[in-house]
Amino acid sequence: MTRDETGTAAPVPNPAPRPGKAELTRQSIVDAAMRLFLAGGYDRTTMRAIADEAGVSLGNAYYYFGSKEHLLQAFYDRVQVEHAAAAEGVLVREREFPARLQGLVEAWIDIAEPYHAFAGRFFRTAAEPSSPLSPFSAESAGPRQASTELFRQAVEGSDLKLAADLRRQLPELLWLMHMGVVLFWVHDDSPGQQRTRALVGRAVPLVDKLARLTRLPVVRGVVKDVVDLVDAIRA
Repeated sequence: MTRDETGTAAPVPNPAPRPGKAELTRQSIVDAAMRLFLAGGYDRTTMRAIADEAGVSLGNAYYYFGSKEHLLQAFYDRVQVEHAAAAEGVLVREREFPARLQGLVEAWIDIAEPYHAFAGRFFRTAAEPSSPLSPFSAESAGPRQASTELFRQAVEGSDLKLAADLRRQLPELLWLMHMGVVLFWVHDDSPGQQRTRALVGRAVPLVDKLARLTRLPVVRGVVKDVVDLVDAIRA
């Protein structure tokens, strides 16, 4: 027990829970894989090398990750968590929709930049429709929903006024736009991926203008058609 300023005994807050041994082992394997992927490339890194780097047996490494592809899924999950943390500042600070959207996408580019060297391998695997690494797969539902939620926050906390149906669909449409930016980024060999940053800088004002135009009566019929199309694709 501790005591407050009046001398009354106050309960000591419980410490934050610590990761269990299994989670620590899993994290150490992911950390080892990321180091080796960055240092030697994805293709030249073996599961045995990852196990040695992490200080675990090869069997233990395979217990947590069935293949290097599963480690790429862990990379996908990690980038999403880091993206959410990096985007928090701009979502708190900015109210104008273009600033929120551009800040959100640029935060992803900043987070992903160190991994650009082997990102091509990741997205070649993810591009296979049957791959669990596909951003559209059932296995990727968690990161996909978390990313879409960030775009929902960008819309909901902004000055953007939309029809209710479009407001409901826009975060998913923005996520699809983001996937296009990611694909461009993968193939962008400019220093610091400056071409991707320039693309975002030009695309965001266009998205903002199009979104605001949807409030015009002449455009509302088209908006309804787009919303119906997205609902049909999802179904």
